[in-house]
Amino acid sequence: MIKSRRDIAFYIILYPLPMHKEAFDKAKAIICEKSLDMLEDAFEKKPLPKPKCDTRAVDENIKLAQKLGITGTPAVIFPDGVLIPGAISAEAIIRQIDKK
Repeated sequence: MIKSRRDIAFYIILYPLPMHKEAFDKAKAIICEKSLDMLEDAFEKKPLPKPKCDTRAVDENIKLAQKLGITGTPAVIFPDGVLIPGAISAEAIIRQIDKK
C-alpha cells in the first residue's frame, strides 16, 4: 500500500537501545557503509562487520531521541510532529498523513 504512495518518504534514524548489546556498533557500521542491505541483515540478526569509520551520528541520534522523549523502537514521527511509538500498519500511516 505504501508503494502506491510516491508522496510518502521514510527517513530511518538508527537509535540503538542499551538493552541490545551489539546494536550500537551495528548502527555505526550501517551508517559508515550507508547500506540498506546491512540494515536488513541486522533486522535478520545476521552478524555485521565492525564499523569502518569514526562517526558521531549514532551518539547524536541517541541524544535527539532522548530530547524528543523516545524511549523505544520503532517510533514514527510524522511531518506535523505527531509521535506514534511502536510498529504501525501502512494503513495507519496513510490515515495519519491524510488527516486534514
